[in-house]
Amino acid sequence: MTDTLRPVEPALPDAAPTASGSPQKLKRSIGIVGGTLLTLSCVTPASTLFVVVPDLFSSLGTATALTIAIGSLLCIAVAFCYSELGTLIPSAGGEYAMVSTMAGRLAGWLVFVLSLLVVMIVPPVIAMGTADYLAPIVHLNPSMAGAGVMLLATLAGLLDLRANAWITGVFLVLEVIAAAVVAVLGFTHSQRGVGSLTSMQVAGSGGHTDTVTAMLVVSGLAIALFITQGFSTAVYLSEELENPRRNVARTVLATLAISTVIILVPVVAITMGASDLSTLTGGDISSMVTAWSNSAVGTFVSLCVALAIINAGIVMVIQNSRVLFASARDKAWPEPINQSLSRLGRFGSPWVATLLVGVPGALLCFVNLDTLYGVTGVSVTAMYLLVAVAALLARRGQHRHTPAWRMPLWPAMPVLLIAVLAYILSQQEMTYLLWTGGITAVATLYWAFYLRPRRETRWLVSIPEDVQA
Repeated sequence: MTDTLRPVEPALPDAAPTASGSPQKLKRSIGIVGGTLLTLSCVTPASTLFVVVPDLFSSLGTATALTIAIGSLLCIAVAFCYSELGTLIPSAGGEYAMVSTMAGRLAGWLVFVLSLLVVMIVPPVIAMGTADYLAPIVHLNPSMAGAGVMLLATLAGLLDLRANAWITGVFLVLEVIAAAVVAVLGFTHSQRGVGSLTSMQVAGSGGHTDTVTAMLVVSGLAIALFITQGFSTAVYLSEELENPRRNVARTVLATLAISTVIILVPVVAITMGASDLSTLTGGDISSMVTAWSNSAVGTFVSLCVALAIINAGIVMVIQNSRVLFASARDKAWPEPINQSLSRLGRFGSPWVATLLVGVPGALLCFVNLDTLYGVTGVSVTAMYLLVAVAALLARRGQHRHTPAWRMPLWPAMPVLLIAVLAYILSQQEMTYLLWTGGITAVATLYWAFYLRPRRETRWLVSIPEDVQA
């Protein structure tokens, strides 16, 4: 059964939904510059480079840059899908609103669950890297430092979105500077040529050199997709972007291009500049920076990365709270929960939803990091696959004539993307597939026994009145 789309009435500040039951909408307060700053900050290029990429170096060695490049190319197709669907359905619900509208309520519900997994796991994964980069000044427990960052980000997330755009913009400049310093130092201390980027080598046990197989690269693509995943934030913010029909696509595509450059160029530099294969595989970028320069430069870069991680936490909490807000407005839960999650504070932010994202995120900082990485990689890949399916259905019926940005090479682009993402999923570790599959199965039972029998009053996807066709 397809979704019921209905307009969203104007919001009443500091209130839950109105007595008549009309859902609230977020206010349009940011333009393309603010949206791009917030979205880039959610990709958080520098903290991704310093926190997530080392995990790829440990398993892929010199093939890391190639894997990220392939993942970025795949993300172009994903970004096309997001841009078209995001301008057709500019809702704070993001993926689930788009997929529900195009592929039906059950598909949209499953995407919501996958996106909820991602939005709950990614912030603590990034936040736990803070301790490593504050080490030049103070030694902290990684879990405790990560939890502190999550709580700080939660407080910032309660503020006005325009204020957060400027805060995150300043932090973003610092993290771009840090990435640039790493790139310059890596290239100026190059130990090997460009050919090393395709040499497919990784340091093995006992000082031996192992070959990185094509299957390892395919398996690593799940994390590579996760590395630039934050460009989807533009869709989550679409209800708060001015002129979303134009600015959503511009923000998505610009963010992907900029973040790919900020991440990939330093990775190439590190691959070429690492003193030996063992150092590269170890992935200790801070130590490499110190070896290439001095301790002062290493400390500066580390502090910039620590700020970038805090920046990422703020933006991710902002984004993720909008997902919960939208799910409550669209009646995904029993009514008392819907009313609570729909409440807007004095700054126009969904404060209950913000707390429910930030506080559990702090607790997840005490969960095994490898498990968080694995489940996130599977969830992102599966979510992209369902978005591609929705993009394949985006030009039928009334949506064929809706004013929206349209991707080139449709339908070939989403068809190819579906095939590639399905193959990448098949190559992931069974443990992470079972974790993600088990959570999805429980969500399906909730759909079958609660949402579906109440289809007239529950899970009603809405879009803002001022952007409907």
